[in-house]
Amino acid sequence: MTRVLVVDDEPQILRALRTSLQGAGYDVATAETAEQALTSLAVDPPDAVILDLVLPDGRGTDVCRELRTWSKVPVIVLSAVGDEVEKVAALDAGADDYVTKPFGIDELLARLRAALRRGEPSGEPVVEVGDLRIDLEKRSVELGGKPVQLTPHEFSLLRVLAQSPGKLLTHSALLREVWGRAYGDESHYLHVYVSQLRRKLEPDPARPRYILTEPGAGYRLADPARLEESLSRGPES
Repeated sequence: MTRVLVVDDEPQILRALRTSLQGAGYDVATAETAEQALTSLAVDPPDAVILDLVLPDGRGTDVCRELRTWSKVPVIVLSAVGDEVEKVAALDAGADDYVTKPFGIDELLARLRAALRRGEPSGEPVVEVGDLRIDLEKRSVELGGKPVQLTPHEFSLLRVLAQSPGKLLTHSALLREVWGRAYGDESHYLHVYVSQLRRKLEPDPARPRYILTEPGAGYRLADPARLEESLSRGPES
């Protein structure tokens, strides 16, 4: 049974999440402080973590940063409306996703399922496209033999593209796979994260060779050599 650790100092939220998650078939552990969370994570590692950003003895961001020094377990942070700076800090610290309070349990469950899917071992552990080498199982990326550091969301987006190289993936499909749903205020993140990936992977981000835009439709991961070959041939008569 998939085990989820819920970290929050509000008893009513802990009770509600425990009941809902157990009803959805998860084994649930709880913690009310940062110290309890880190102890539980070390002693009995869960399959996923739902982590509040504000704890009585520290920040959820600090818990996430500490956790990322030795674990890649999926982390979904809970944040209050207006905690934009904290949300960004948590994502930069290694969180995989966030849900803003108040939230619907169906949304949280969808995001949890998406995060767990992203953490599953891949049937295709390594994808090579041009000079780009993506190890889906180890969650590592190399460009021209040199390692490239990606945030969890950047890697998740690249992973989805790499699992279908050359295939057009629509905006809604990418949002659903990476953020857990295909609508809402997450849509602008897709453009932001594509731009960030291009800055790290493309020789000239303004003229991308790996992550190509299909205007009004979506994105695809392309092999630069094939792209250049196609352009050199020109349109077929």
